[in-house]
Amino acid sequence: MPLFITQGRFAQDAIKGMLAKPEDRSETVGQLFAKSGGKLLAYYMTFGEYDFLIVSEGPYEGVAISVIVAAAGGGVTDLKTTLAMTSDDMKNAFAKAGAVAASFRPAGAKT
Repeated sequence: MPLFITQGRFAQDAIKGMLAKPEDRSETVGQLFAKSGGKLLAYYMTFGEYDFLIVSEGPYEGVAISVIVAAAGGGVTDLKTTLAMTSDDMKNAFAKAGAVAASFRPAGAKT
C-alpha cells in the first residue's frame, strides 16, 4: 500500500474549540481514513509551520477522499500530502529508472 505524509494547520475556530474542550483527534482521524479505504499509521502534533503531521497508508483515491473531507469540514487549512516511499522501494524505482533513462531523449537534445 502506498504511504503518505500529510501536514496541515488547524483553523482558528478549531483551535478555539480545542481550548474550550481539549480532545485527542487521532481516533477521529483514524476513522476518517478507515472509512476512505486507508489506515492511519501515526498522528503527531507539531510546532512550527504546521500544527500536525499524519502518516497514513491506503489507495491514492482513499487518501485523497480523507484530505478532501477534512478540508471541506473547515477545521483544518493548508493541507499538504506527500507520497512517501521506503528506501528499498526507492532503490527499485532507481533501478527501473536507470533502464528507462538509457532510451530517453530530453527535450531539445540533439539526436
